Amino acid sequence: MILRKQKIKLEQLLDTNPAVVLTGPRQVGKTTLARDLTRSRNAVYLDLERPRDLAKLADVEHYCALNEGKLLILDEIQRVPELFAPVRGIIDDRRRAGQKTGQFLFLGSASIDLLKQSSETLAGRIAYCELTPLDVEEVGENQLHDVWHRGGFPESFLAGDCADSFDWRDNFIRTYLERDIPQLGPRIPAETLRRFWTMLAHNQGQTFNAAAFARGLDVKGVTVGRYLDLMVDLLLIRRLQPWTSNVGKRLVKAPKTYVRDSGICHALLGINTLDDLLGHPVVGGSWEGFVIENIIGALPGRAAHGFYRTTGGAEIDLVVDMGNREFWAIEIKRSTAPSASRGFHTACQDLAPTRRFVVHAGHESFPLSADIDAITTADLLATLAAWSIRS
Repeated sequence: MILRKQKIKLEQLLDTNPAVVLTGPRQVGKTTLARDLTRSRNAVYLDLERPRDLAKLADVEHYCALNEGKLLILDEIQRVPELFAPVRGIIDDRRRAGQKTGQFLFLGSASIDLLKQSSETLAGRIAYCELTPLDVEEVGENQLHDVWHRGGFPESFLAGDCADSFDWRDNFIRTYLERDIPQLGPRIPAETLRRFWTMLAHNQGQTFNAAAFARGLDVKGVTVGRYLDLMVDLLLIRRLQPWTSNVGKRLVKAPKTYVRDSGICHALLGINTLDDLLGHPVVGGSWEGFVIENIIGALPGRAAHGFYRTTGGAEIDLVVDMGNREFWAIEIKRSTAPSASRGFHTACQDLAPTRRFVVHAGHESFPLSADIDAITTADLLATLAAWSIRS
């Protein structure tokens, strides 16, 4: 079993909050992580997709009274959002009785309804934790290319061979389109949404042009916007916003989009093997998205991030405001012999970052110049971890 780094954060949140929502796409490992918690805590686990478990909550107050003092884990909570209302009173009653933390853990595929219901009904009583697919820190640098090619969903990453991994991801996509998304509410034809998802994969790392997508799908621009909102809310697409600053330059204002899991991106494009990926036009965008997901997943909660691009050609793939006057500029290169582009140098003159990195696909970190470090993904993540501890 691969140790998930979010387990520590989840434990901390349960120790300081009455209720915690663990979000993440399907099959990312939420249930496995929750069941692992039951070994160290006095907990009861219910899967709300099972009629037998759902029936136990017909009188939720009575069931919670029978399990007083226990952590109640409710999986697939988005299917019964009406539970949040009575849970509020239960939390308050337990707090008065002395059980102030670790009362409820809700698991669910992130959805608009789930987050809206919980934040409105349980305001001041709930914390959030997102479980992302496996990253380089969790699988080890020696498996970097495997997790990039196959993606970080555990079943895909741990599959016996590339064919099994690809089949799992293809089935994952089909299940999401034909079952999971319709059950969450939106009535969008599966074929239309698959075409949109595939178009986003082809557009990996590019700015989002709603008009172009609308023409390709033969729908209105506002409809395309709703499709994108849905995929972002389900944690399947990353919408990276442009960084705004008072530098007096004309900035690109459209967001960049990424299929968040690189393996799903490759499956949408029919890329079966690592050799196929290395020869595909999306290789650069795929690598950029993979590295960005790893970095954002390692950032402290207070950090702000985005990308910087001007109409004059100055560009930084990822800018991070760490707080405490610490501002990082990060360029991402697929090459093992990296160099900083002219656009990166120009953008750094505009923003004056405190640290400058070029993340590359090699195995060694070294200085490119007096103020720019060429660094591997694993070393940058370690640098982030060390900075977070110091600050």
